[in-house]
Amino acid sequence: MTSLLIAALVLALMAVAYQQGVSRSKALAGAGRLHSRPQYHGALLALWATLPLLFILFLWLVTSGTLQDWYIAGQIPAEIAPGTSDYAGAAARLRNIASGFGVAGEAQAWETTAGANLARFNTTLLMAAVGLGAILGVAGLVLMRGRLSARMRARNHVEAAIKALLIFCSVVAILTTLGIVVSLVTETIRFFTFVSPVDFFFGTVWNPGYSTTSNEASGSYGMLPLLLGTVMISIIAMAVALPVGLMSAIWLTQYANPRLRNVIKPVIEVLAGIPTIVYGFFALVTVGPALSGLGDLVGLRVNATSALTAGIVMGIMIIPFISSLSDDIIRQVPRAMRDGSLGLGATKSETIRMVIVPAALPGIVGAILLAVSRAIGETMIVVLAAGNAPILRFNPAEPTSTFTVTIVTALTGDADFASPQSLVAFALGLTLFVITLMLNIGALAIVRKYREQYE
Repeated sequence: MTSLLIAALVLALMAVAYQQGVSRSKALAGAGRLHSRPQYHGALLALWATLPLLFILFLWLVTSGTLQDWYIAGQIPAEIAPGTSDYAGAAARLRNIASGFGVAGEAQAWETTAGANLARFNTTLLMAAVGLGAILGVAGLVLMRGRLSARMRARNHVEAAIKALLIFCSVVAILTTLGIVVSLVTETIRFFTFVSPVDFFFGTVWNPGYSTTSNEASGSYGMLPLLLGTVMISIIAMAVALPVGLMSAIWLTQYANPRLRNVIKPVIEVLAGIPTIVYGFFALVTVGPALSGLGDLVGLRVNATSALTAGIVMGIMIIPFISSLSDDIIRQVPRAMRDGSLGLGATKSETIRMVIVPAALPGIVGAILLAVSRAIGETMIVVLAAGNAPILRFNPAEPTSTFTVTIVTALTGDADFASPQSLVAFALGLTLFVITLMLNIGALAIVRKYREQYE
């Protein structure tokens, strides 16, 4: 039974329950005035019908792995001792055979039989869970339908359920953030048992020694070259994206006629839908050689792969983030403010500079912050266009590297996950998280200051 069929069953049960609730509510309307509208009775009945089914499916999702391990233990021959690498390999082969993925080499006779048994066990377990959930759902539907009455506060119950769902989603978001922070902090502390924090935060040389057999830190782990490369590329990107994006938003909202605006704005937003790997390839084969040739014309040495190349292409990529969001924010400024400024004798450009932009500044700052975060976290453009040279240099025309590229490099090698060569990725991630947090705090301070002035 596929996930699509299970989803169809849930939706069908929900639709039947909703229809039953609405029809029952309309039938009760003749006995007296309804406290809640019929759709609330239908929604309440749908909740009682689907929640038991979803709960049983959740229990199956949580326990199916444990039950599957228990069943596999009875299928593996006794001569393969549990806890060994042979046992783990045999269990993995049985799971692959049962799922239909197949295994490397020719499966043994006992593996084929055990895989078929495991597939039947999984199917039986799933059908049992779905059947039990459906029975409980129908029971909930019948039970609640019998309890419906004209004065039942169905709306209150439905709104309470929606409130509980919203609280649950908020808690999940908070716990996810806390989990990320805790994992970063924990692994960073482990990394600092190998490398001194002073050497990491203030070191000027990034030259880690990679090893697959040793957990000892070798080489240098100074992050300042990576920090400088990240900041340099982000500044170049914002120098390209901020004026172009903000000016285009002002032109679209204040000067362009509606017909032209409806054509230009979608064209700008198309830039946000282009994959970053395409931008990286564009930077590598077009922008980089063009900048190098332009530098030769004026007597400057510009590498085809450099911070300048990556920054310019990244700035082009994030133009829609500033342009589209600033466009929407500027259009939300009350028209009375613009008309009042023009009525007092200000020119259109003065109105934009002195009234509209300051009034929309909180939203513009939010758009800029989103663009900065996008620039700091970009990887593919930097991988292809920046040169991946973690050297402390202040020349944007030279190759450089960033936090994100180094994190990818650290986690995709052959080093042991518990080695400092891999744990350094968490230290870099935590540093990047703190930088982004500081940007958020600064942006909130600016927003709070100017929002008090214009509200």
